[in-house]
Amino acid sequence: MYPSVSRRKYGLLTEKQYVVLKLRMEGRTQEEIARILNTTRENVSIIEKRAKENIRLAEETLKIYKSLLAAGEVVIRPGTHLVEIPKIVINEADKLKVKLRANFTRIYDEIRYRARECVSGTRVVKPIRIMIFKDGDFEVYPIKGA
Repeated sequence: MYPSVSRRKYGLLTEKQYVVLKLRMEGRTQEEIARILNTTRENVSIIEKRAKENIRLAEETLKIYKSLLAAGEVVIRPGTHLVEIPKIVINEADKLKVKLRANFTRIYDEIRYRARECVSGTRVVKPIRIMIFKDGDFEVYPIKGA
């Protein structure tokens, strides 16, 4: 096995999946990894694909779990000007009786960063979901398939 990896848990990843992802992040090709692990390039490809699917499923599971923890949410519709969004979020938090741990700038920046594919210029072009949590935090999610 890869020398710098000890026997330990890797969440939903097997040890081989972890090693393959680590080596890929180091810039190694699937062919190089196959030689290191004494397997075929095709097998490395399968291991990498399954690892990425496990990660995608874990991320989706966390989103669902976080939605259970949310005090509420607000959906920002296409056409909304970016400057309006922080006020919309703060007003929704007030309705939910949640003291938001964010100011205008943080909300605006999170939208620009986390939902950049939903924004064109200064307008929302695809819906954005903003989850407001009981502890005052919030998260921004592009709505997939919209």
